[in-house]
Amino acid sequence: MYYIQKTIEISSAHRLQLDYPSKCTQLHGHNWTITVYCRARELNHNGMVVDFTEIKRLIKGPLDHKVLNDVIPCNPTAENLARWCCEQIPCCYRVDVKESEGNVATYEIDE
Repeated sequence: MYYIQKTIEISSAHRLQLDYPSKCTQLHGHNWTITVYCRARELNHNGMVVDFTEIKRLIKGPLDHKVLNDVIPCNPTAENLARWCCEQIPCCYRVDVKESEGNVATYEIDE
């Protein structure tokens, strides 16, 4: 099995839809750190699991300097952001999303 990992930094804003009072329901931003994990039993015709540049294009392109509510089709929590990122990338099985120091959400495909 081959494994790769790519870390991307983005700046994005969001407002959460919550059923309790929270300052996070107001538009605010984060400097997110997103770590993508991919694996494959066989390498592609270029000798890669997934091209690192392709991962950057699929994640940074749609998310950097955007309002996540306009991109992600659900409540843009760190957890939902992690799942959305995982679904964008071929061979991805895990994504860690660091929203701020000490706050990390992970989505991992359970196989």
